[in-house]
Amino acid sequence: MSDVEEVLKRIQGHKGVIGTIVINQDGIPIRTTLDNSTTVQYAGLLCSLTQKARSTVRDLDPSNDLTFLRIRSKKNEIMCAPCSEYLLVVIQAAEVQ
Repeated sequence: MSDVEEVLKRIQGHKGVIGTIVINQDGIPIRTTLDNSTTVQYAGLLCSLTQKARSTVRDLDPSNDLTFLRIRSKKNEIMCAPCSEYLLVVIQAAEVQ
């Protein structure tokens, strides 16, 4: 687990990173740097969106799979890296200078 903590700490140290969330396959956040209500909101919405994106990719090409999802808005950029057991979410300010 120390490797995971090290990676999360390194990601959190990047300029503009607001928070990180690790979500298990049941949609439950298991590690976060955000407050509880924000974490629960992001986890619920991004799990659903990631599942829909993965389904869309597989519908277009059954031999393909979703490896990364990046969402950019005026305020934030949300990056989701799904794997078989977890979903890593990184929220970053859109205007990093």
